[in-house]
Amino acid sequence: MAYATVKDVQARMMRELSEAERSICKYMLSDAAVIIDAYNSKASDRAKEIVSCRMVERALGDGGEMGVPMGATQGSMSGLGYSQSWTIGSGSVGELYISKVEKKLLGAGNTIGSYSPTEELVSKGGSI
Repeated sequence: MAYATVKDVQARMMRELSEAERSICKYMLSDAAVIIDAYNSKASDRAKEIVSCRMVERALGDGGEMGVPMGATQGSMSGLGYSQSWTIGSGSVGELYISKVEKKLLGAGNTIGSYSPTEELVSKGGSI
């Protein structure tokens, strides 16, 4: 199951994916759905579609040999020393991850709370 299609990802990236990228994209969209459901399976279908596409776009990159990786928050380049350095906000290039904005879209960002498994036992009539 996936919340978006390969065509959705291609449209958002504004480029045609190669055959290999389309194959990988299909599996990534399926994986993204599992990750999204772990955050909030009750989020709206539109939010799930947007987050799925954004996750896969980051993982696939722009298709170029060089450039700034999607999701980079800091970067540097050098000249003749052929050096590059990038800082990724909350994941790594090629990895499926959910950004802070995407967590908010899913209704899972900036929440504070706690969970006690013993409360569940007591509410069901069990004893500790």
